[in-house]
Amino acid sequence: MEEVTKVTPPVLERRARQRQPTVSVLKSKLKQGVTCSVPRVRSTLTGFFPVVRWLPKYKLHEYVWGDLMSGVIIGIILVPQAIAYCLLAGVGPIYGLYTSFYANIIYFLMGTSRHVSVGIFSLMSLMVGQVVYKEMFLAGFDLNEDSTASGPDVFNATLGANLTAGKLHTVELMGLQCGKECYSISIAAALTFLVGVYQVVMAVFRLGFVSVYLSAPMLDGFATGASFTILTVQAKYLLGLKIPRHQGYGTVVVTWFNIFANIHKANLCDLITSTICISVLVAGKEIQERYKDRLKIPLPTELIVVAGATLASHFGELNSNYGSSVSGHIPTGFIPPQVPSFTLMPRLILDAIPLAVISFAFTVSLSEMFAKKNGYTVRPNQEMLAIGFCNIIPSFFHCFTTSAALAKTMVKDSTGCQTQISSLISAMVVLLVLLFFAPFFYALQKCVLACIIIVSLRGALRKFKDVPAKWRASRNDGIVWLVTMSATALISVELGLMVGVFFSMICVIFMTQNAKVSLLGRAKDTDLYEDLDEYKNLMAPPRVQVFRFQAPLYYANKDSFLKSLYKAVGVEPFLELTKRRKAEKKAREMSSKLAKANGDKNNSVVIGLVQRELAFHTIVLDCSAIPFIDSTGMATFKGLLSEYKEISVSVLLANCNTSVVDALQKGQFFGENDKDMSSLLFHTVHTAVLHANSTSAAAESRLEDSVV
Repeated sequence: MEEVTKVTPPVLERRARQRQPTVSVLKSKLKQGVTCSVPRVRSTLTGFFPVVRWLPKYKLHEYVWGDLMSGVIIGIILVPQAIAYCLLAGVGPIYGLYTSFYANIIYFLMGTSRHVSVGIFSLMSLMVGQVVYKEMFLAGFDLNEDSTASGPDVFNATLGANLTAGKLHTVELMGLQCGKECYSISIAAALTFLVGVYQVVMAVFRLGFVSVYLSAPMLDGFATGASFTILTVQAKYLLGLKIPRHQGYGTVVVTWFNIFANIHKANLCDLITSTICISVLVAGKEIQERYKDRLKIPLPTELIVVAGATLASHFGELNSNYGSSVSGHIPTGFIPPQVPSFTLMPRLILDAIPLAVISFAFTVSLSEMFAKKNGYTVRPNQEMLAIGFCNIIPSFFHCFTTSAALAKTMVKDSTGCQTQISSLISAMVVLLVLLFFAPFFYALQKCVLACIIIVSLRGALRKFKDVPAKWRASRNDGIVWLVTMSATALISVELGLMVGVFFSMICVIFMTQNAKVSLLGRAKDTDLYEDLDEYKNLMAPPRVQVFRFQAPLYYANKDSFLKSLYKAVGVEPFLELTKRRKAEKKAREMSSKLAKANGDKNNSVVIGLVQRELAFHTIVLDCSAIPFIDSTGMATFKGLLSEYKEISVSVLLANCNTSVVDALQKGQFFGENDKDMSSLLFHTVHTAVLHANSTSAAAESRLEDSVV
């Protein structure tokens, strides 16, 4: 007989890693945490207030012009948007200006991003408004702007609940009688305080990983669905309809029904004003986009529209002559600070969670995106602290929830912003309006503010055009986008966020349960093994099946793994064993009959012939695409090893990463003291195939020698 050369696999020796005891690790961290020294105090303070680090290094001649220009431009954009977004938030116009002022000041002190613009954001304003209107409805306030009954053909109307015996409805809050405007800002401030507390707690406990569950397609779908909701709730202002905001699920459907049911009550003055304003705003945006390379600064279209509309409304007396709704009195100066109402907070605990998560997710992602674009780094945990305090501190000054805003951040970046000095300048522009110019916006029509909000949604609504491309790139991402957008628009904003998160997770689980599997073949004269169905000129190794499973192996997909393997190799061990036993039983019966007929009781020869020859003697599992396994996955490997052994088929593992190897060792897959590791585990597929063939050849050689 020809001597068979046995292939010896290369041996890689793992490094010995000694883990320190948990108690000693905790002791050292605790000692490090409570140690107090002057350098440590200085480091903590400068880390908490990054402005202390970068402001002394400010390059005045190099940075000042860009910061001044971007700060003034953002301030000009902020003023009309701050007043407009109060319509969404359900509070008076002055509170939007307060929010913009305080948020910019605090982020200037605590933020690590040089370009992010923090302040009012349409999505946050909408979510705050949902909570404000819900609580006001439960408190018995009339949700109509003019506190009049809306008529029988409006769903969800409070029908004059704001009027009781001829007196305005009030609610006792913190020992004082609180009217409609007072109660709305009290709710918004209490909600904002809770949002900030959640964000600070998340920063302290390093819970920023929560944002990883908000995938990009899910966030895009959520933003688009929320934009459609914003468009819907603002549409009544375009037509001058006085109908309350719907409370509960299906806001979009019910609101549009109410709009069409009351379309005959539309205010012609508001309709004409809305048409003119939208035309001017869209034209300005189109000119800005088309000639953005030539224009040094963005066109202040919103400010021009607000100024022109305010003058037209004031001198034309549109409110008194045509019944057009106007912003009303906006006081100058600041209202004395007040502690947020703790009696309202128990009702708002759950409502604050989605706002906290969305606010910090947008802020951190925008900070990192623009930091990468401009070549510097940010500290995500400090960003969470900064946005948390941008909500906590302003809540004492009658403000509502803030976040980073993409559109304004892009404007800052494009107008030469270098540092957060620009935020300070923007705050000064808002301060000028607060101190001197706020009363001049008395005659500004609400339909003009609605036009500003709706036109600002163009970017989000344009994402509908990206759906086909998204679908072609990844059907999974396309489905997540559609489901999240539909749930947000048709059910509610809060539930849409939850549906999007859970559906994204379900899609990931579905992908692991329907993972791609393949049999591998070898490229000629190489050690490379790849998918036989995907590549040409590959040859399957003789009498060895190489199987690859491209997903983690855990409790949820172990059945899928087994079915895929059995189908790929064409042999299920239990069925094969059953067939052999049936054949053996049948052979015994035939042998017994023949023995009776011939008077011979020896049937050993017949029984030996029932063993079926399979097309392969070894299965090599390529584990290179299995990132981890759990105890169920380890038990699955064990079961495969024993089941295929019964039908004389070996199972070998190749390309396992260290976490998979550790899991197998802990489960004693390789026997006591890992005695079988060298014969079951291989670093490459080719080594495993060579070992399988040499072992099989050696076994056949021994069998032939025994027969001889």
